[in-house]
Amino acid sequence: MFDFVRKHTKIMMGLMFLLIIPSFVLFGINSYDRLREKGDAVARVGGQDITQGEWDAAHKSEADRLRAQMPNLDAKLVDSPEARYSTLERLVRERVMAQAADQFKLTTSDARLARDLQEDPGIASLRRPDGKLDMERYRQMAASQGLTPEGFEARVRRDLSVRQVEAGLTQTGFPAAAVADVALNAFFERREVQIANFFSTEFASRVNPTEAELETFYKANQALFQAPEQASIEYLVLDLESVKKSITLSEADVKSYYDQNAARLSGTEERRASHILINAAKDAPAAERQKAKARAQELLAELRKAPDSFAELAKKNSQDTGSAAKGGDLDFFARGSMVKPFEDAAFAMKKGDISELVESDFGYHIIKLTDVKAPKQRSFDELRAGIEADLKTQQAQRKFAETAEAFTNGVYEQSDSLKPVADKLKLEIKTAEKLSRNPAAGATGLLANAKFLAAIFGPDAIDKKRNTEAIETAPSQLAAARITQYQAARTLPLAEVRANVRERLVAVRAAELAAQEGAAKLAAWKAAPASAVMPAAQTLSRDQAQKTPPQILNAILRADTSTLPVFVGVSMGSQGYAVVKVNQLVARPAPTEVAAKQDRAQYAQWWTAAESQAYYGLLKERFKAEIMVPRPVRAGS
Repeated sequence: MFDFVRKHTKIMMGLMFLLIIPSFVLFGINSYDRLREKGDAVARVGGQDITQGEWDAAHKSEADRLRAQMPNLDAKLVDSPEARYSTLERLVRERVMAQAADQFKLTTSDARLARDLQEDPGIASLRRPDGKLDMERYRQMAASQGLTPEGFEARVRRDLSVRQVEAGLTQTGFPAAAVADVALNAFFERREVQIANFFSTEFASRVNPTEAELETFYKANQALFQAPEQASIEYLVLDLESVKKSITLSEADVKSYYDQNAARLSGTEERRASHILINAAKDAPAAERQKAKARAQELLAELRKAPDSFAELAKKNSQDTGSAAKGGDLDFFARGSMVKPFEDAAFAMKKGDISELVESDFGYHIIKLTDVKAPKQRSFDELRAGIEADLKTQQAQRKFAETAEAFTNGVYEQSDSLKPVADKLKLEIKTAEKLSRNPAAGATGLLANAKFLAAIFGPDAIDKKRNTEAIETAPSQLAAARITQYQAARTLPLAEVRANVRERLVAVRAAELAAQEGAAKLAAWKAAPASAVMPAAQTLSRDQAQKTPPQILNAILRADTSTLPVFVGVSMGSQGYAVVKVNQLVARPAPTEVAAKQDRAQYAQWWTAAESQAYYGLLKERFKAEIMVPRPVRAGS
């Protein structure tokens, strides 16, 4: 068979061409990429899958957004299973609402989109002094989100359409005041209670376990006495700083940069001007603006005859109240401080010049340039250090992507050592000892990064002794590691953890004794209420819990008060037991009018949120939304 293939290579190539090329024509190369990248479905809405890749991309985007807003945010919170699952739930909700908007024919007009964009503070900050949108900065803002301006606007339009799905509920959630007051009075109801605590710590002295009991407890709870798995590693970090170290600048490049940027690097030119302003708002009637222009032309004609009278004319005629009293003087200003027409005219003039009329949104200006403050040009030697730092940063940013590819490929292709990549890219091999899957207390930076630690303790790194893949641990930062020494999790011998075993067993037995004592008192006091010896009464409610543990407060508020007093027992787990005596109900004090209004507004929000959640539940059923991965279980829950 293989001989036939070798002897008829051209025939086989032609056959492969006929078989493969039509499939690309029919389905497209992108279809192959999508099939490869699609991944397993993690959720489904209306018959459309949400794939693992989409989930990963959405969570990365959300994590990047959070890190940009809060640079000191703990990476464990962002990359936790709970956080990732929340992202998936948000994705499902977005798909449900998008399908509902499509089915209900909810659209957003161009006028509504334009109004929303105009009201966006982020976009408002991109406007130039003349009020026009800086399109270059607008494109950069969209690009930072991985979008073109058209794509950004399409996303805003879609979001506005989706919001309409719930608008009917969120904008009409107004329960009647009487209904709200009934619920609020019940919610804030107070109860006079007495609480007898049986703390486990008070019973610890009664527990004296034998050696046999310690051994039995140790054998039954070996998971409590394990030394966690640990790894010592060597690792590499590629970031902009490490790329900078590999960059060598030529003297010619540094000198050329100085020649081209010396004026900018030396400082900003400032100009001092005076002006006479005749007010004419940009939206004023044409006749009014024409009248203002004519008055300004009269003043300009006077100035042409007597240029030295500028200050006097400004004091008498300028309608800029801030500068008129000073003869029109505006002091020194740099570019970007004035409206564009004014600035363009001022920076085109020579000292002593008087301008023609300059029209702006405020009216008509006559400008006199009174001084120019040019920054003293700094020497090459003064600026060299800053120039070299700038050039290295610029070149590192351009070179990082190329170097990152070499780093990623190198740690994968030569997976038995980090040294080849370190030598090639001139990176320092660093080491760390006794790492565990979870960041150590006080760990910061890379060694506290959950993604990095997860890769270190992955099966390839542990079982196959391979380099980890290149992990993106921060913007413009990649890291890879290799385990040099690994110790699996193991149960520590009893002799080594005897004190810990005894402490835990005493705590368990003390809690049992506290619960037994508390339950006995509960039964006795229920049988003979007058015999109950309890601490002084206190009044508690949801808004005045007075540091009462939530288990006890919930038991107080859930107690059946049809017959009072009533006794309730509350297990506090390892902390012990409590017996609560509810003596009487205490009505909620009548709130002030302002407080009542605030409470009703809060209740309306709860009401609306409940209605929205119920409506979303119906939409999930309607569009057959399902999440196909299990919800993560929080450790210890």
